[in-house]
Amino acid sequence: MFDVFFRKANELNARGHPFAMAIVVRHEAPISGKPGDKAIILADGTIAGWIGGGCTQPVIVKEARKALQDGRPRLVRITPTSSQVVLNGIREYAMTCHSGGTLDIYIEPVMPKPQLVILGASVVAQTLARLGSVLHYHVAVVAPGADPALFPEADAVLTQLDLSGLAWTASTYVVVSTQGDHDEAALSAIARHDLPYVAFVASRKKAERVFEQLEADGVPAGHLARIKVPAGLDIGARTSEEIAVSILAEIIQVMRGVPSGAPPTPAAAGVYNETLQIGNMSCQHCVHTVQTALEGVEGVSVHTVDVGTASISYDPEAIDRHRIVASVEAKGYPVLTET
Repeated sequence: MFDVFFRKANELNARGHPFAMAIVVRHEAPISGKPGDKAIILADGTIAGWIGGGCTQPVIVKEARKALQDGRPRLVRITPTSSQVVLNGIREYAMTCHSGGTLDIYIEPVMPKPQLVILGASVVAQTLARLGSVLHYHVAVVAPGADPALFPEADAVLTQLDLSGLAWTASTYVVVSTQGDHDEAALSAIARHDLPYVAFVASRKKAERVFEQLEADGVPAGHLARIKVPAGLDIGARTSEEIAVSILAEIIQVMRGVPSGAPPTPAAAGVYNETLQIGNMSCQHCVHTVQTALEGVEGVSVHTVDVGTASISYDPEAIDRHRIVASVEAKGYPVLTET
């Protein structure tokens, strides 16, 4: 059991998939779960392992999925005497099995190590690699013809523009910092990947020229629209270090699901505001996917998207709500309720 559990955990870690560990830490007979029993729960509710029978698993899966959303561990108690409140940090649920018994289960979310992929060997790229290592990111640099010695802190340095060897995860963040050296080739290579964050270190004017050339070369405009230009938060950065800090700050903002701070567009006459409640969302990749889907529906203004919700506005006379819902559900995220 131990070997199977840790083999599965290592496999998920290697693939960059988030999961929650559930471990029985205490029990009062009669109940099937025993201290030391453990299971792995995925964001979709899939469970591998053993933490008790049908009376316990639905509760633990529910709390594990919550843990994957908020990133916080929790202690869950299933007992016949449940008050169904959080007591001394313990979340209590009623034991529904007639056999009775009490079970305490510790649940801990395990999130993948963020991966920072840097395309280019510019000074900003070198600084990003150094600071990304300080933040404990897995840093991979793709820089054709570059000297790997320029990136001593990087976990991997690829000296050819070949992205096939990279493991893309929901926590992969990409910065193109080629600064005139293979700009088009690097952007073309990364544009087809649907990732939570892809940014180009360039001015808007330069990016417009580069994007026009890429469109002429057949790169879809929708793919290019996902690339953030200029890279980083607007903090008045001037030096390579300040620019790198602004980029990493923006990545942290995306990773934590913090809104950009841009004020929502006021609703005009006839425009309806709605917050969609969306299921199956567990990470920033989900947020990015849902936001992209909604932004692709003409006539919809997207204000904020967080794990589990999306705040939008639209004119119901001009667009059918079913079309909006379908755009999200086509990506695998069911719209649960209407508020």
